[in-house]
Amino acid sequence: MAVTQKEMLEYFIPRIEEKGKTYEKKTLVTAKKAKPGEKVITRTSDGVETQNTAKEGDFLVENQTSSGEQYLVGKEIFESKYRIHQSLSKGWASYHPIGKINAIEVNAQDLEHFKSDEELTFIAPWGESMVVKEGDFLVCPLDFSEIYRIAKKEFGETYKAIKA
Repeated sequence: MAVTQKEMLEYFIPRIEEKGKTYEKKTLVTAKKAKPGEKVITRTSDGVETQNTAKEGDFLVENQTSSGEQYLVGKEIFESKYRIHQSLSKGWASYHPIGKINAIEVNAQDLEHFKSDEELTFIAPWGESMVVKEGDFLVCPLDFSEIYRIAKKEFGETYKAIKA
């Protein structure tokens, strides 16, 4: 059974506050308006991470990583985290990230807390299952309102620590 968002936040917020860091994206993303009802399966270098179904106003975002993972972001969140850099073709544009996140690398003790030894399945903010493994990063916006995973390789390719 998957761990809930609430359980993840209750355990990880104190850990992030104590040992986590603040990060910002160091790479541009490409994005376009998603088609409502479009199903997006997010794949990272280590396999399927999660899935989501587009709602009206959502953006389909593609990170500029070796795996080129795609994911959906709601309109309000997208507009608060990205500014247009350059228009591209077929509705796509490149965007400069402006948001910051709090994050912590997941260790074996974190997984053991949830009685898991290799990977943990939890409910992502959009209501679908998401997997997290040792070495991956768990990420929260600065207000700690939600928690989600970014795979270790992709996190290293897209984020840099900043001074708090």
